[in-house]
Amino acid sequence: MGKRGKRIQEPPVKIPRQTGIVASPPSPDRISRRPFSPAFEPQTPNRKRIGLFGGAFNPIHLGHLRAGLEIREAFALDRIIFIPTALPPHKDPRELLPFRRRLEMVRLALADCPYFQASPFEGRQKGKSYSIRTIRHFKTVLGPKAELFFILGLDAFLEIHTWKDYQKLFSYCHFVVMDRPGFPGRGRSIRDYALRHLSPDLRYFPRERRFQHPDGFSLFLFPVTRLDISSTRIRSLRKQGLSVRFLLPEKVEQYILEKKLYAP
Repeated sequence: MGKRGKRIQEPPVKIPRQTGIVASPPSPDRISRRPFSPAFEPQTPNRKRIGLFGGAFNPIHLGHLRAGLEIREAFALDRIIFIPTALPPHKDPRELLPFRRRLEMVRLALADCPYFQASPFEGRQKGKSYSIRTIRHFKTVLGPKAELFFILGLDAFLEIHTWKDYQKLFSYCHFVVMDRPGFPGRGRSIRDYALRHLSPDLRYFPRERRFQHPDGFSLFLFPVTRLDISSTRIRSLRKQGLSVRFLLPEKVEQYILEKKLYAP
């Protein structure tokens, strides 16, 4: 800390192009829950930080909600918009419930959270759901006073090179990758992947677990609480006729039972 408590930003670590080796990030218990440098402070009192949380949500569960809450608090987001995908390019559509069912479950899950919001945007589009189109839409609708943070899981991030126009994504917003620490070598593999597919000119800030992209936006690796809950597991339990209680919000469970969703 500098004079008057002003935070001094650590210098970035340049990632060598060939090796991708950088200083190791701190252990999860040392990571600040507010991973912002002064550059990320709002420039005007009216500036808003908005999270965009996309996913199949097939169904939405407590793991999604807990991760959203932790990210909102850590990044000082004003709200998070949950955006169910309509026709994701990398998933078998036969495994998905109709969009309207998944959207309704998201709405039910978020009903008691004033800082969470469900969006029907992708269900109103024709063809496959592409993140670049969704991000551009919200960038236009929310305007220049909104600072956007696109939230995604680690597995999705490690496929980002297969996304439509993925190299243009960092022209629009920051990215928050939900990481689950505790796997040896994972941090370095993520850095190698980012260097190879995003830009050889990335700068890395170890204490913030943040990559600075040449386009000006950042990629954050953020450790969320490890909850052993997945949509796949919930669907499997339903097919076996077993209870899914305490894995998802009560209103969502009631909706699933009432509509006999995911039943054998």
